[in-house]
Amino acid sequence: MDSLTEKTLKQTACKVRMGIIEGTHAAKAGHPGGSLSCADILTYLYFEHMNVDPKNPKMEGRDRFVLSKGHAAPALYATLAERGFFSTDLIKTLRKPDSILQGHPDMKNIPGVDMSTGSLGQGISCAVGMALSSKHFGPNYRVYTILGDGESEEGQVWEAAMFAANKKLDNLVAFLDLNNLQIDGTVDEVNSPKPLDKKFEAFNWHVITIDGHDFAAIEAALNEAKTVKGKPTAIIANTIKGKGVSFMEDQVGWHGVAPNDEQAATAMDELNKQLEALK
Repeated sequence: MDSLTEKTLKQTACKVRMGIIEGTHAAKAGHPGGSLSCADILTYLYFEHMNVDPKNPKMEGRDRFVLSKGHAAPALYATLAERGFFSTDLIKTLRKPDSILQGHPDMKNIPGVDMSTGSLGQGISCAVGMALSSKHFGPNYRVYTILGDGESEEGQVWEAAMFAANKKLDNLVAFLDLNNLQIDGTVDEVNSPKPLDKKFEAFNWHVITIDGHDFAAIEAALNEAKTVKGKPTAIIANTIKGKGVSFMEDQVGWHGVAPNDEQAATAMDELNKQLEALK
């Protein structure tokens, strides 16, 4: 990857993380931990990889994205705002009664959101349907989704995986945000779906394992996925919950708790320093 491109992506991801903190702090609610862990993946998809147009969010041939782990909406909103789908000023209205930015993505009211999600397991099922539709009816587009590792304990995830492989949906890519924590504790303690790579291989998916915070690795995985024929691709992305904010990193308590004034100020100071160092 070109060093200038990687630097720009890191700067953008840092701004996305700042949006996550700003939104959850203003809302006094939300899910910062799992939003921060998938910020790099979203940044690469929307700023470097996917065929989308902020000026024409419903463009017929656009690539589709489904946030299957819908509680990570603050990350998607911050990404869409940075990409220009709507004003960054809306981030501070997260979860307010009159805001379009509610706790989970809403395809009816938010520019750039292709599917309303929240009930875990249903997002990947919708992504599979979109990929199947493209195969049968066109136009020719690719579909991307991000799943949580805790979400992968849902049986519906594996029904969708089985169907996608059976229909040979090689236009579908599923990222597994493997941060190893969920609301009640570690994934291993609660109900481990591991080994996820072996499970997806058994369901006849092409599987790639990467560092989910390494833009070069994300790029290489997505480029490889484009070469795969006859089966969908699962990208197992090893990530850190709360990535980018030191006191949130790898802490299960930040799954669904918003930062207070002091914590938000500390987090924003850290992120501002990271952004400054990237200039």
